[in-house]
Amino acid sequence: MFKDNSQTMKQQDKRLRIVEQTMRKHGSEPHALIETLHAVQESYGFIDQEMMEYVADKLGVPLSKVYGVVTFYHFFTLKPQGEHVCVVCTGTACYIGGAKAIIDEITKSYEIMQGETTKDNKLSLVTARCLGACGIAPAVVYDGEVAGKQNAQAVIQRIGGWLKNES
Repeated sequence: MFKDNSQTMKQQDKRLRIVEQTMRKHGSEPHALIETLHAVQESYGFIDQEMMEYVADKLGVPLSKVYGVVTFYHFFTLKPQGEHVCVVCTGTACYIGGAKAIIDEITKSYEIMQGETTKDNKLSLVTARCLGACGIAPAVVYDGEVAGKQNAQAVIQRIGGWLKNES
């Protein structure tokens, strides 16, 4: 899609222009990989195989390296996420503080596993290895907003509030 008609795509898709602008800003060099992937994630909401191939080609890096970076960092996602995203920290302090109980309750209440999105695309459950918020463990990120000292009941209440407000 991108390789065959990239000129047409540039004219039609502002998102692609943003990604290309980011690459140019960094000299379209391999060191621009993470910044470029951030631009893709922010523009499209996820990074699919086609975009990984496009970025690899334009920056002259192996596709395996692009894939490795995308799958290593929890910020990047390979598929579209729900309207709301709940990220539960599973770092040591958070895990000891009750992260597993939080994840189990979300799984039970909304019938999704880690890394999945509800069938109605309203909620995605994501886990992170560490948010760096150990002092407020267990930490949960609600649509980009970090909250500390969470428990399963508080998380289910917060998510319920999201979903109730959209009905």
